[in-house]
Amino acid sequence: MEGARGTERWNRGAWLFRDSTLQRLEFLLDEAFRIPGTQVRFGVDGIVGLVPGFGDVLAGLLSLIIPLAAWVRGVPYITMTRMVVNLCIGVLVGTIPLFGDVFDIAWKTNRRNYRLLKLHLEEPRRHTKADWLFLLGLAAALAVVFAIPVVVIIWLLVWFTQQTWGLGAF
Repeated sequence: MEGARGTERWNRGAWLFRDSTLQRLEFLLDEAFRIPGTQVRFGVDGIVGLVPGFGDVLAGLLSLIIPLAAWVRGVPYITMTRMVVNLCIGVLVGTIPLFGDVFDIAWKTNRRNYRLLKLHLEEPRRHTKADWLFLLGLAAALAVVFAIPVVVIIWLLVWFTQQTWGLGAF
């Protein structure tokens, strides 16, 4: 009975990992809008990224859906590594004011990762204990990457407060 319930629960969320859903997500995050008179396209990722620090973290969290779908669908480790590197570059460089926003529009992390997913779907495989350990390590690495901009913003706020109000160190 428990197995059937688990399968039913999985099937309810399976729509998130379908090709059509992932393609729409990629388009929404990276290409939904066009700057008039140009061929330059950008998505919600570029807009949310305008909020310093936290916007890039939020965009990065949304961008995790495609690599997660790739893992669920059995994409090889090397492709997962490439996806994570794409995501890390997008989040870290995206935190640089103005330059990072322009970079996000050009880099298009989600488009890169969706193309990698599509390219490697011919190599599905069964998940083993090593796959689960890889996912755990991946989650830990991404948590660190997403925490960096938050820590930097908090540090800058504390430093600015100390400079402005003449407060000593805590």
